[in-house]
Amino acid sequence: MATISAMQVAAKQAAETLEQRFRRLAAAWQEATAYQSSTTARNNHPAYRELIGLGLDVVPLLLRDLEENQTHWFCALREITGANPIPESAAGNIPKMAEAWLRWAKDNNYSW
Repeated sequence: MATISAMQVAAKQAAETLEQRFRRLAAAWQEATAYQSSTTARNNHPAYRELIGLGLDVVPLLLRDLEENQTHWFCALREITGANPIPESAAGNIPKMAEAWLRWAKDNNYSW
């Protein structure tokens, strides 16, 4: 049985592009939380937290995925950017929440 050292894992992660890392973490998060109804549990999953830790560089990837798949990146976007463009009237309405974030992103010169 082969073991992987921490240095080998770090080297693999360093070789990953930001987009590859995003896709890997997003897939792990979605797989682990697909049937989780608790927003708190979903937002505190280690892969989700690691995505947030990527900071502003990951925002365009979150926005693209939000636009294409309406993936629930609302908490991540709020934590990373410090913004909260979702009006109370849109709370719980995923398409309107996504629209609010995408409008905010365009108004703040993000491209994705």
